[in-house]
Amino acid sequence: MANVQEVDSGRLVEAAAAKLQEQKLPMPGYVTLVKTGPSRERPPERADFWYFRSAAVLRQVYLHGPIGVSRLRTRYGSRKLHNVTRHHQKRAGGSVITDALNALEKAGYVKKGKTGREITPQGKSFLDKIATSIVRGA
Repeated sequence: MANVQEVDSGRLVEAAAAKLQEQKLPMPGYVTLVKTGPSRERPPERADFWYFRSAAVLRQVYLHGPIGVSRLRTRYGSRKLHNVTRHHQKRAGGSVITDALNALEKAGYVKKGKTGREITPQGKSFLDKIATSIVRGA
């Protein structure tokens, strides 16, 4: 059985996002309207952005857990473009990440620990099954 570290992260997140969309992970209404951070000019263009971000957050919790919202904001941040001065690293918006973690908690894939969110055995099994199917399909 393969695990998350043995497969391509892009393929894993794409497959996990499709599974989360099939499970009807609850999506907040504001997600299609807001930017994801100060370095962005527009909201995400993908209609299924919420599921991709949730799957990516679940993968990060699997790999680096226990992890908090602050570290995830830094992970998903990017450089803010300035016209005259240097570019500066800015953290991503926290509400999308927080709501993704809360939705994953309700689905049973993540739980709160003392120092941050941790992956549950159900969440680990979910991602490992997807990784195994990717390895077998390739």
